[in-house]
Amino acid sequence: MKKSILTLSLLFLLNLVYAQTGTIKGLVIDKQSETPLDGATIELLNADRATGVITDMDGRFSLNNVPIGRQVIRISYIGYESSTIPNIEVTTGKDVFLNILLIESFNQLNEVILTTDTNKDQALNKLATVSARQFGLEEVTRFSGGRSDVGRLAANFAGVSAPDDSRNDIVVRGNSPTGLLWRLEGIPIPSPNHYSTAGTTGGPVSALNPNMLKNSDFLTSAFPAEYGNAVGGVFDLGFRKGNLDNYEFALQTGIFTGVEATAEGPLGKKNGSFLIAARYSLVGILGVGAGGTSAVPNYNDLAFNIDFGKSAAGRFSVFGIFGTSDIDFLSDEIDEDDLFAADDEDAFVISRFGVAGLKHQLKLGSNSFLRTVVAGSFSGNEFDANRYFNKDTAEERIIAYTEVDDTETRLTFSTLFNSKLSNRTSIRAGVLLENFGVESLLRDREEQPDADGDGDPDLFTFRDIDENVLLVQPYVQGQFRLTEDITFNAGLHAQYSNLNEQFALEPRAALSYQLAPNHKLNLGYGLHQQTVPLPILFLNEEVNGELVQTNTDLDFVRSQHYVLGYDVKLGSNWRGKLELYYQDIDKAAVEPFPSSYSTLTEGADFGFDNDRVSLVSEGTGYNQGIELTVEKFFSQGFYGLFTSSFFESKYEGSDGIERNSPFNNGYVVNLLAGKEFKTGPSGKNIWFVDTRFTTSGGRYFTPVDLEASRISGFEVLQEDLAFSQQYDAYFRWDVKFGIKINSRNKKRSHQFYVDLQNVTANENVFVRRYNRLTNNIDQVDQIGFFPDFGYRFQF
Repeated sequence: MKKSILTLSLLFLLNLVYAQTGTIKGLVIDKQSETPLDGATIELLNADRATGVITDMDGRFSLNNVPIGRQVIRISYIGYESSTIPNIEVTTGKDVFLNILLIESFNQLNEVILTTDTNKDQALNKLATVSARQFGLEEVTRFSGGRSDVGRLAANFAGVSAPDDSRNDIVVRGNSPTGLLWRLEGIPIPSPNHYSTAGTTGGPVSALNPNMLKNSDFLTSAFPAEYGNAVGGVFDLGFRKGNLDNYEFALQTGIFTGVEATAEGPLGKKNGSFLIAARYSLVGILGVGAGGTSAVPNYNDLAFNIDFGKSAAGRFSVFGIFGTSDIDFLSDEIDEDDLFAADDEDAFVISRFGVAGLKHQLKLGSNSFLRTVVAGSFSGNEFDANRYFNKDTAEERIIAYTEVDDTETRLTFSTLFNSKLSNRTSIRAGVLLENFGVESLLRDREEQPDADGDGDPDLFTFRDIDENVLLVQPYVQGQFRLTEDITFNAGLHAQYSNLNEQFALEPRAALSYQLAPNHKLNLGYGLHQQTVPLPILFLNEEVNGELVQTNTDLDFVRSQHYVLGYDVKLGSNWRGKLELYYQDIDKAAVEPFPSSYSTLTEGADFGFDNDRVSLVSEGTGYNQGIELTVEKFFSQGFYGLFTSSFFESKYEGSDGIERNSPFNNGYVVNLLAGKEFKTGPSGKNIWFVDTRFTTSGGRYFTPVDLEASRISGFEVLQEDLAFSQQYDAYFRWDVKFGIKINSRNKKRSHQFYVDLQNVTANENVFVRRYNRLTNNIDQVDQIGFFPDFGYRFQF
């Protein structure tokens, strides 16, 4: 009997030990040719017992029985620079999958070349030398106050400003958010946000599910030649593949992310896989408002990535993301401090967003490949507003006041050829074709006369179009390792629009010089051009009794980027980065008579000015600044990130007066830190706490002309004093804490967190606007203290 008890006890202890482990899987490829590396060695470091595996002929590996917690692995291959990846979070609920890129050593030697640790300060794109970094799922979900939103994550990086609690618009180095390019799997996509409107790149709630993303790149200046039609920044995103060996599932819920389910696993017999995730708004289910309004937002999204594995014809996959959202702002049900609604108006909002694509990659020889993507996308929004007059009186009446119905469809074809000519030279060439189908209707009574004498402002048609625009973007670029310490990247991007037969050439170049093992100097230059936002491009003007589109001949907005960067490795897990930049902008659209208006000031709201017609491409502007980043990557249980940006953003309208742009905050400072504490048997569970401080200068705004507004009955701005006043500085402190629980004997894990946003309830200004009911200027503050929470179950 005692022997049986002893045997059972030993079996239980063995089960306990081995069950508290996880698995690290991955793919090791050549960074320049993206060819799998057969026979690379993967070692688990800092373990009680040395553990290692070798990649197979497809470059894949699987490290089993890895202790839970944060681990470090080293990858080495003969003739290549080795790579060390720290901070790999291993749990019992899900296998970890890594895409590992190795670069061939400058001088081919029959030995392993050891280098320093690999960290995320370097972009995945080998041609992105300056103003670029990669990010992953962990950062998106880890940082406090981030709402698991990729856009809000970027606000923690140097050079980015987002002092708006209600929207995730990304202001990069003083540029309008409309200057941002979103890419998914190598193709441009519409704004991936719920309640997004035509021409904008942000919104209140992200439609991107971070659990679908692999490590991706964020670029803020002097982009490589493959990126076009953007002057501000680039989000280059990719979907990860599903687990090739096992079926895995996850359930999750949170205030902003909603109720979510994820499933993934192997597909077919050719190393294929599937990954699918669906979400629905939790606040919609509960019937409560959130994010600065008492109206109930309903939104949902679905994303998928299906890889069919290897075949003689290459590797095929399909991917997609779809989202819908709606909200009703009813005047009798909103709070007086609602950020989006008015007391005398019923408004109804519907938005739609979707992308679906087919991706094909074909290996050509040992060091080349051809990658092609064919995709379709759409985005649309409807907005209808009914305005009350003489509300709550016997003469009360309501009329249709605003009608918006915008739809944009895109058919996209992208193909690129990549070849590694040697360990010192690689080239990439390709072409991107986008056909935009634009249907847009905008009718509004705001600021209109009563020409028909019915007692109401006339309902004027600002846009009523059904147009097609073709944009063609060929490019060629290369990387040249001149010496072991000097790398030169250069390329040429071209852009053609059939709307007015514009053609532009854009040279790009960057130089990286490794001054010493821990010191690197970077230089970058890029000429970038972008179309004027479509809602401005297709505005109507009444000419001789007919509606005419008078903005369609506008040139591309042109921007030249100059960047000088210095990177220093301060320790095994510390790094510092300093960048100086100057951006010169011209050919911005301005009015043909002396005016303070410029399209460089558009894009920070749900809509655009609807009366800016007969514009000319004669506006200018500039952005300049200095950025500092000090980062402690996660090790020894904690991490830290300090970023600061000090910058100036100016523009000139047709009146020739230099003014602050509305995005000229002047400075942005972020401080983030986090700590983990092991607890439970064998330290298998983890308590964690994260905090974030952020402050920035207030935005500049145009003051209201109160007397003119009272006479007119609508808000009139003092445009001769455009952006001459500044809101108070923005400050916010967020604190997030929670626990991660790993199962003892099953492949399960739980995570729960509470995220206390704006814990000091600081009253940051949202806007000062004319209230047509009180005939006064009211100040509306942003969201105050707001507690968020989340729960995740993986199995």
